Amino acid sequence: MDGRENPPRDPAGRAGAGPAAVAGSWDNPPAGGAGLRVPPFITRRGCGVSDRWPLQDFLELGALVSAVPCARLHVRQVLWEWGIGNLGDSAGLLVTELVANAVRASREMARAGAVRLWLLSDSAQILLLVWDASPQPPALMDVPDEAEHGRGLMLVEAVSEQWGWYSREDGDGKFVWAIARL
Repeated sequence: MDGRENPPRDPAGRAGAGPAAVAGSWDNPPAGGAGLRVPPFITRRGCGVSDRWPLQDFLELGALVSAVPCARLHVRQVLWEWGIGNLGDSAGLLVTELVANAVRASREMARAGAVRLWLLSDSAQILLLVWDASPQPPALMDVPDEAEHGRGLMLVEAVSEQWGWYSREDGDGKFVWAIARL
């Protein structure tokens, strides 16, 4: 928790809720707007999040360097439990880059917040959705060959079917997302 009166929460409006508590909760955000709004690409006309993405998981991490391997291992384990472990390599790379960028962005804020990770699947594709405290959009960088950093979003673009970002209307952080297919 980052100490604000109404911090961003998991889709059901609870901090740190586990996978079972998340299922279907984006369809009915809590009163008062404390829950996160569904980015428009997640739903389709006539279908809620639970209909479109029946498999859902949530993980909240501190904005620490150690969050990256924790997120990667968590995603691989969840995909294995869902029976789609063959997406583990792609998902592992995507979550590594997205969470590393989120940790860096959150740590650059005056008050570093948590990094939140959602994993959604319809068994044919997975959606990784990462929230960080910075309202600054992610930017693809043109880096020299000898550079050690700066290629994360290029890897995300190369590995994912599509990716993008979604800013909250209140300017309180952003979501960066990527989709990988079987």
